[in-house]
Amino acid sequence: MANKVSNFSDLIQRVAASCLLHPLAAGRHDPGDTPENRAEEQEAYDEYDSEEEEDEEREGFRVWEESQGEGRADNRVMEMEMLMSEVFETVSSMKRAYVSLQEAHCPWDSDKMRMADVAVVSELRRLGVLRERFRRKVGRRAGGSANGPVAASLREVVAPYEAAMEDLKRAVKAREVEVENLKEKLKSATSLTKKGRFQSKKKVSCSVGQVATLPAPDLFEGTMGVVKEASKSFTAMLLSLMRSAHWDIAAAVRSIEAATAATGTAADTAISVVGAHHAKYALESYVCRKIFQGFDHETFYMDGSLSSLLHPDQYRRDCFAQYRDMKAMDPVELLGILPTCHFGKFCTKKYLAIVHPKMEESLFGDLEHRRQVLAGNHPRSHFYSEFLGLAKAVWLLHLLAFSLDPPPSHFEASRGADFHPRYMESVIRYSSGRVQPDQIVGFPVSPGFKLGNGSVVKARVYLVSRS
Repeated sequence: MANKVSNFSDLIQRVAASCLLHPLAAGRHDPGDTPENRAEEQEAYDEYDSEEEEDEEREGFRVWEESQGEGRADNRVMEMEMLMSEVFETVSSMKRAYVSLQEAHCPWDSDKMRMADVAVVSELRRLGVLRERFRRKVGRRAGGSANGPVAASLREVVAPYEAAMEDLKRAVKAREVEVENLKEKLKSATSLTKKGRFQSKKKVSCSVGQVATLPAPDLFEGTMGVVKEASKSFTAMLLSLMRSAHWDIAAAVRSIEAATAATGTAADTAISVVGAHHAKYALESYVCRKIFQGFDHETFYMDGSLSSLLHPDQYRRDCFAQYRDMKAMDPVELLGILPTCHFGKFCTKKYLAIVHPKMEESLFGDLEHRRQVLAGNHPRSHFYSEFLGLAKAVWLLHLLAFSLDPPPSHFEASRGADFHPRYMESVIRYSSGRVQPDQIVGFPVSPGFKLGNGSVVKARVYLVSRS
């Protein structure tokens, strides 16, 4: 630039000097106007013009580059804004779909639940597509390098989810191994049972292990067998806790018998009719009486719903759909997600009915279980899990009862009634294999049902001598 200014100044000086020293005149010859001087002046002019043109070209190229760079940056910003708007829209749609999924659980609506599940999965897949688009754009800008700061931050975000996925895979494998071990134990146990009991157990296991397509009386009978085993298991745990707390078991049995006599025929309850080693039957009678109370109503009288009368066909279909959906669920996990669903309310009501506050304080030293249940939660203790096993079995039996057409009729043996082998089953096994003719009902243990096809699920009773 300095060279250009110097040449221009020299040119001005030469022109000025030429004009002053050699005024223009017609026909006058300038001695300084030689061919060499004219060539030097022309060269100076040409050099100035070429340098000016080069500067103009460089300036124009710089302006063009800046405009192109700004255009590319604007395009990248627009692309990222569009991508983020799609991400926010997808997240909002997934949130709405997940809310619909939660609403479909309580009250239970299997069709809405399947539709909401499909919507959640589709939105998750859409998020995955957006993530891949973002990764490709970042990879192109970074020149294909996976070691950029953005890629590192993405790995940090994804790493916890990948670790959680690996943990879940290991947990699933462990559960599969546990299931296989339990299957082997079940196979070895059933192979050692007697022929008659083996057939009965096979019937129950088939109904439990398979998901039926239609409600049937055989399915109801098998589920009643599950209820029977669950009530025995819960009663055994409750009796063990009572003995550990140094309860007077005989006094507790007399109290249970008195409560049974109050609903049956008048009897002298000052002396217990239960044998020394049969306290478990009296306790099981108490548990079954509490948990089956209200069984003939569609909601166990938790509300005044009359859907089974107003829309009987639809209600039967809904009940069986709930049965199929809930059959394979772990009740502890289910109530951990939906603690206040209809099944959760049923568990709350029956736990408070079975376990009195004084009983709980005596067994556990506090009322923590009761406080959690009253707050709408469900404890994660072994005792409460055992109770949930019984509650789930009764709830499934109740759903099946209202799925059948006609529904089974519920009956219970009364205290002091004669023993009828068609409708009753003794909980005590006799050495002769037959019940003696002078035996009467000491107290009922569990109810019975008469099904629409004429078959009978026998009521279990504790028998005593008439004398």
